[in-house]
Amino acid sequence: MTKEVKVLGTGCANCQTTLQLIEQVAEEQGADIDLQKVEDIGDIMSYGVMSTPGVVVDGEVVHAGGVPDRKKLAEWLAG
Repeated sequence: MTKEVKVLGTGCANCQTTLQLIEQVAEEQGADIDLQKVEDIGDIMSYGVMSTPGVVVDGEVVHAGGVPDRKKLAEWLAG
């Protein structure tokens, strides 16, 4: 089943790094994901995220502020 993954952020370096990291981990795991970048401030705020990057997996905010580590990403994509 495809997981919907969104990276919330306006395009800062940490947001770009998070996006790339998710792509790498998904590829390593063979995870089927629909990866989206959300840059609109209104959309980001609608998730209640105040510090970016934020990560949303299947509609649930799982991370906000800073680049998540690979282990956490692997857990989110697997679980």
